[in-house]
Amino acid sequence: MPIYMDRHDVSESVNAENVAQLHNEDLKIQKQFDCRGLTYWYDDIKKIAFCLIEAPNKESVHNMHHFAHGEVPNLILEVDEKLVESFLGRIKDPDQTSSSDLNMINDPAQRTLMVVRFKTISLHGVHISQSKSNMRQVIDAICDLLKKFDGRLTTHKAGYLLISFKSAHKSVLCAFELKALLTETIEVLYNSNIEINIGIATGMPVVANKTFFEDTIKFANRLCFIDKTNIVVSSEVQDLFITENLNTPFDNNTIHSLTISEENALNTLIDFVESEWNNPELKVDDFAVPLGMSKTQVYRKVLSLTGKSPNSFIKEYRLNRALEFINQKMYTISEIAFETGFNSQSYFSKCFQRRFDLLPSDYIKS
Repeated sequence: MPIYMDRHDVSESVNAENVAQLHNEDLKIQKQFDCRGLTYWYDDIKKIAFCLIEAPNKESVHNMHHFAHGEVPNLILEVDEKLVESFLGRIKDPDQTSSSDLNMINDPAQRTLMVVRFKTISLHGVHISQSKSNMRQVIDAICDLLKKFDGRLTTHKAGYLLISFKSAHKSVLCAFELKALLTETIEVLYNSNIEINIGIATGMPVVANKTFFEDTIKFANRLCFIDKTNIVVSSEVQDLFITENLNTPFDNNTIHSLTISEENALNTLIDFVESEWNNPELKVDDFAVPLGMSKTQVYRKVLSLTGKSPNSFIKEYRLNRALEFINQKMYTISEIAFETGFNSQSYFSKCFQRRFDLLPSDYIKS
């Protein structure tokens, strides 16, 4: 049967004990609705609870809650069991730690997500995944480091890592050590340097009608477009970093944190680029209306926000999308070139090699 996660935005008067009692009421009648309550998460500060339930459909989840106690969910999302465990660390109730009849779980489902992007997919013109034993060493070293910071590697593929943390503070501290580890390991194994960008954002697993952690993953990816420093965090991550450990100062010289207005501008910019990126006629002038600025203001804003000129930003975005198309193995190089907004295959190949240190044809062969 499918697995569902639902979200309950509870009132201020609700506490961890109340939520545990509601969970128990669900378990008493779950079989009547062909459901199986697996576990739940609860944040007593934000007053948000998430339930994980095996059920035939969303209606069964809703009806079980309705008849058990009347606290029906605000949202219900079908999820992948392995994905939930990968991000949140468990898919069943933790062991009971007290003698109470209730197994109270005051474990928030909010996670801080780190996206790590490598600036190249090749070293000395050789695709870095060709040496599987070397890459296994890199992944093993990463996983060992993450244990120190209670991090979980959820995704790894060519030039990309996605990592989940319970603590924003630990995620930022880990970013420094992870960057140093990757730099040193790549240098030892491949005798080469590699540039790394890290974006860190925080959020909830179920928001509106989005996929699991969709908004948080998207924004962490977008932070990697900023070239001012190698580690970029959202304003909320900075706030959490400070409140979680007042003894560790937030170093603005080594970590770049966006303000809320900068986050809004970045999202507006990338939303527009995502709608027009494959248009070969796209020009800097076209950014003026969505950003509400003149051409000169657009140039300055994009440069100050991302560290790139608008034209460089568009090209970077197109090349990243081109890499995704190549990995899908569904299109020819010529089709990818024109699909991603390049006017010619030769110019596309030239830009691709300059960006990734490897021709598209050589990457496909590898």
